[in-house]
Amino acid sequence: MRAMQTRRYPFGRSLIAARGETVGQQNMLQLIELRWIAVVSQVLTITFVTLVFHVELPLLAMSSIVVGLIVLNLFSLYRPRRASEISNGTLFAGLLLDVAALTALLYLSGGATNPFVFLYLLQVTLAAMLLDAWTTWTLVIITAVCFAVLTRYHLPLQMPGGDTGQLFLLHIIGMLICFVIDVGLLVVFMTRINRNLRARDTRLADLRQRAAEEDHIVRMGLLASGAAHELGTPLATLSVILGDWHRMPAFQRDPEILAEIEDMQAEVRRCKTIVTGILLSAGEARGESPMVTTLSGFMDDLVEDWRRTRPVQRFDYDNTMEDDPTIVSDSALKQIICNVLDNALDASPAWVGFTVSSIDGMLALSVRDRGPGFAPEMLAQFGKPYQSTKGRPGGGLGLFLVVNVVRKFGGRVTVENRPDGGACVTMRLPLATLMIEENDEPAT
Repeated sequence: MRAMQTRRYPFGRSLIAARGETVGQQNMLQLIELRWIAVVSQVLTITFVTLVFHVELPLLAMSSIVVGLIVLNLFSLYRPRRASEISNGTLFAGLLLDVAALTALLYLSGGATNPFVFLYLLQVTLAAMLLDAWTTWTLVIITAVCFAVLTRYHLPLQMPGGDTGQLFLLHIIGMLICFVIDVGLLVVFMTRINRNLRARDTRLADLRQRAAEEDHIVRMGLLASGAAHELGTPLATLSVILGDWHRMPAFQRDPEILAEIEDMQAEVRRCKTIVTGILLSAGEARGESPMVTTLSGFMDDLVEDWRRTRPVQRFDYDNTMEDDPTIVSDSALKQIICNVLDNALDASPAWVGFTVSSIDGMLALSVRDRGPGFAPEMLAQFGKPYQSTKGRPGGGLGLFLVVNVVRKFGGRVTVENRPDGGACVTMRLPLATLMIEENDEPAT
């Protein structure tokens, strides 16, 4: 069976194409958005000071810095990156460039006397949230040095006519604007960054949970494989004894006993088939090649076998697939489908429905019943081990295995209670993970 392939990008993907798949990418996008806000704010501030207060500023040099920030943003968004994650060094370099641009603008507009000098605090706060400790302290030292240098080296603001009153009013207005920008951006971006960090922690917790569940499945598989080996000998012995009984004249003269012996032989054969399936799923069967079939043929054979060996009163099977791709008959997939059908039969012996369909490259397998449905606590904990309404020790592992096997195929399982009574379990799997190419040959 062909595994789902990961799309490869030989030259990497740009940040805008990745759409914030990782926390590092999301944080870099936050910095880029902050830089866009800074560009707009700088343009508006320069325009306001020039037109309203008629302050003479080196507009060409300041415009060059603003254009440089725009080019940096576009480069950061569209540059192909080989690594999917944004490193600490990349974020540090971005903040350093922002500090350099701010320092240059402050140098051209009054230096440390410019109230916008306190925007350094915003850069340091972001660094404390996003960077490692040593890079954060490095940025603290750099901003402190820049502040100190600006107290001595800068181009002073030139007010028309040397009006110091206007200069003081401009300083107060600048302080107010700087305060609003600082607190507003800190609240907005700290909230977003914390949300990204919480999302990362949630994903890590999910990964740890999956690792624990997969370890649990491995242990169960080892136990099942060992039990299958141990059951092989007694089942073979029972088969021989029942065969001898079937040929004994005393039993052949009693049709009722002979029929019971045949029923027992059928059940022993079924047990041997189950044991063989367990060993095949564990990869321990020898001398058998995987069977290449069509998806519809696989489903039809599965349904026929399940209907023949289960005491279902009414079974509605509906296959609405338009395409019929070629697949390798997978015993694990067959087992989990039969598991869901068995659960539906336990809950609703009178009727079970099974629908096979496909849409947008996804295979949908829906199993319905007319039983009591799932309790609310079962729906909330669906897919967790030992969640069962049957009250048997060790129960609830069937659906746990179903969820994990479907997840291995790249799919997902959803459950719901039907409005007219009963439950519906739907397994959705990518058709690409089931299909084989024409030149693919199953391994023996």
